[in-house]
Amino acid sequence: MRVLITGGAGFVGSHLTDRLLARGDEVLVVDNFATGRRDNLTPHGALRIVEGSIADPNLVDGAFDEFQPTVVVHAAASYKDPDDWAQDSLTNALGSALVAQAAARHRVSRLIYFQTALCYGLKPIEQPITLSHPLVPYGSSYAVSKTAGEGYTALSGVPFMSFRLANAYGPRNLSGPLPTFFQRLSSGKKCFVMNTRRDFVYIADLVDVIEKAVHGIGDGGFYHVSTGSDYSIKELFDATVAAMGITLEGPVEERERNPDDVFSILLDPSRTKEQFAWSARVPLHEGVAHAVAYYREHGIEETFTHLRIETT
Repeated sequence: MRVLITGGAGFVGSHLTDRLLARGDEVLVVDNFATGRRDNLTPHGALRIVEGSIADPNLVDGAFDEFQPTVVVHAAASYKDPDDWAQDSLTNALGSALVAQAAARHRVSRLIYFQTALCYGLKPIEQPITLSHPLVPYGSSYAVSKTAGEGYTALSGVPFMSFRLANAYGPRNLSGPLPTFFQRLSSGKKCFVMNTRRDFVYIADLVDVIEKAVHGIGDGGFYHVSTGSDYSIKELFDATVAAMGITLEGPVEERERNPDDVFSILLDPSRTKEQFAWSARVPLHEGVAHAVAYYREHGIEETFTHLRIETT
């Protein structure tokens, strides 16, 4: 199998790259390293890397023409700055359109996309959220642009799967609350938690699904990849503190969520479980411990979020 992975140096993309190379597949990674780390990719005889933006049509066309992929996994995304609408549009909308059209021209057997659960809006009308829930992605630039990218993927005519994701976490993750907690606690800074809940899925569990999808398992269309259970951000914080083996002077401050945040995102994973004979296996405390071990070994220079964060 020849698999082209956009964003292959990022969190999800690099873990998938490792898994596919271990299976004996050939992989071409396209990444601009805006949020991906070079040390996420280990040199391998079956791995090639193209550095650049998927918003560059010449780069995209050249990568497809040279590599001739069988399957495309589109994991690249802009999420560094919630106010950088231009970059979000370039990468998540235009870049997705270019990747989708290139996949169509090259008649790839499957195009795999990753969508944010924020596509369902800040006030979901059901919990858990089913795949029939209307799309209301107007709470953030990230959700708007990622939903546009999903639309281009579906419009391409290529057999596709779009995985709408719970909060993925684990080693190499540099976005969201977990790496932020570790970074602040490691430097003796105070933390606070938002009064929100999330469904956290460990990266190895997520990659189990993607690996099967790359190799032809499952019908096309839309899926949720989630555990089906949600946790408070405070529970995540407590698991981080426990994994780090530290003792706090007092309880962590809990704040009300920001206007661009949603109280709970709990996705119904029933279609994924049926199509892939899959269920999440790694409990939260175990996954957090693996992530903390990675952070200790590799360090964190910068964390990212698509939400506005109050720091005072």
